[in-house]
Amino acid sequence: MKKLALIIFFDAFILMLLGLIIVMSASSTYSEFRFDSLFHLFNSHFFKVIFGIIFMILFSFVPYEIYKEFSKPAMFGVVFLLVLTLFIAPDINGAGRWIHLGFLSFQPADLAKLILIIHLAVLIEDKNEMLGKFKEGFFYLFFWVIIVAGLVIIQPNVSNGILLVVLSLALLFVGGAKLKHILGSALACLIAGAIIAMMFAHSRSRILTFISSAQHGGEPNIQVKQALLGLGSGHIFGVGMGQSQQSNLFLPEAYGDFIFAILGEELGFIGSVIVTLFYLVLFLAGILVAKKAKDKFGQLLAFGITFSITIYAFVNIAVASGIVPTTGLPLPFISYGGTSLILLCVSVGILVNIALSNAIDKTAVNQIADEAAKA
Repeated sequence: MKKLALIIFFDAFILMLLGLIIVMSASSTYSEFRFDSLFHLFNSHFFKVIFGIIFMILFSFVPYEIYKEFSKPAMFGVVFLLVLTLFIAPDINGAGRWIHLGFLSFQPADLAKLILIIHLAVLIEDKNEMLGKFKEGFFYLFFWVIIVAGLVIIQPNVSNGILLVVLSLALLFVGGAKLKHILGSALACLIAGAIIAMMFAHSRSRILTFISSAQHGGEPNIQVKQALLGLGSGHIFGVGMGQSQQSNLFLPEAYGDFIFAILGEELGFIGSVIVTLFYLVLFLAGILVAKKAKDKFGQLLAFGITFSITIYAFVNIAVASGIVPTTGLPLPFISYGGTSLILLCVSVGILVNIALSNAIDKTAVNQIADEAAKA
């Protein structure tokens, strides 16, 4: 388990180092144009990476069992923040997702994802015998998912809300919920999500544009079009670090949601595959940690964190590749960001602690067995 902890830690660490390089390349032209400094966004991202690594190390030493005691008040706190966001968050591109405190801006939806994983893990462990029953077990847990995902969706942040539902249903299924309850809830949420998505202009436009381009071969939106041009121009080995053309203001949000296109352009197909494999290694290591965790709470918490990182990564890559509609979700550990990056590092720290805790327990058991054998 110590080896798994090291693999997870250094996997995330390497992805963040790569992110620093790609953010520098993807943001330099925009930084020069917007802030009259090539390094403005890079410097901001660099300090966030440093803070993220510090948090990752700190949380790897915090016993994960402690989160059980605070899951319910943390859940109420997150719901309050999500409600508050609806009233005080400034409207940016048709959505209000950020709370600004002058010196600090953060996106409550990122915090809600981690707290929801923790709270569901606690509830599944506590109500394990009742989880097979719909009203007394499954719906009691899924109610929290509806509340959190619903508040995220109406910001509007439809893609994040939908992924919260997918993540939660996966966690409930692993926890022992019946498949018919999972499928029924998924279908109901899919229908509700589609209706809500079509109510908001920006999400409706993205969906209809995607469907139209898929059916009739029409033009995708400008971001996807430029992202595909970037990925295509990278060929097998890429154009070289710092040589991206799409980062010269051709691709909007080149350093954020669509950074994978810059990565693919500069590192080529081979580099893109290697980065994708890093996420796969993180997923496999996290699943092994979940499998070997000493208690059900640890198992569910490890699975939830691992699955959330992986699914957000592959959805981002799918968006940049034009496979799914544009979502506005960052690429974990690599995209420019603050709240998302730091909370990802906190999540990895928790995952590392689960692995280390199990390793310590095994060592203690082995010592006791050795002493008993000598006696």
